[in-house]
Amino acid sequence: MILTLASASPRRRELVRKLGMDVEIRPADADEHTEEKDDKTAVTDIAERKARAVSGDLVLGADTMVVACGRRLGKPKNEREAYEMFSLLCGRTHSVLTGVCLIGGGKCVRACEETLVEFGPYDDAVVSAYIRSGKPFDKAGGYGIQDPELAPIIKNITGDYDNVLGLPVKLVGRLIGENFT
Repeated sequence: MILTLASASPRRRELVRKLGMDVEIRPADADEHTEEKDDKTAVTDIAERKARAVSGDLVLGADTMVVACGRRLGKPKNEREAYEMFSLLCGRTHSVLTGVCLIGGGKCVRACEETLVEFGPYDDAVVSAYIRSGKPFDKAGGYGIQDPELAPIIKNITGDYDNVLGLPVKLVGRLIGENFT
């Protein structure tokens, strides 16, 4: 069985290969806007829209959302937004939610993984250098946990590290095993 990943994310492309399946990449053109109030439902709704936007034997859609101080943090559009996001993240714990949806064989299975990430105090030198690097602008929450420049301010991760990268591989593998094999 070929798994079709409905994503253009380079991090998801790398992570999905951990499943050991043949993978086809088909980026989804799906609406990512939501009025849904519940964060977990919102992120799984978006993942399902992405999965339904492409075809394949078994399609995986995923969406990651960072929630800090009661706000959903998407990808920053400019430096000002990136600085604002770091001011919300630093010195606090925030949630990284990834909704996944698998569609195949007449079934649709949805789930959400939550990982808590704690940042240490705001460090202007670290944050400014990171923002100037341009790395925040293609990532939910304006940061990549894998970026070594941020190591000085990342204090703790509680939960699935792969989830913070963009895809909870263990959850996806379990869902495939329970529902599609």
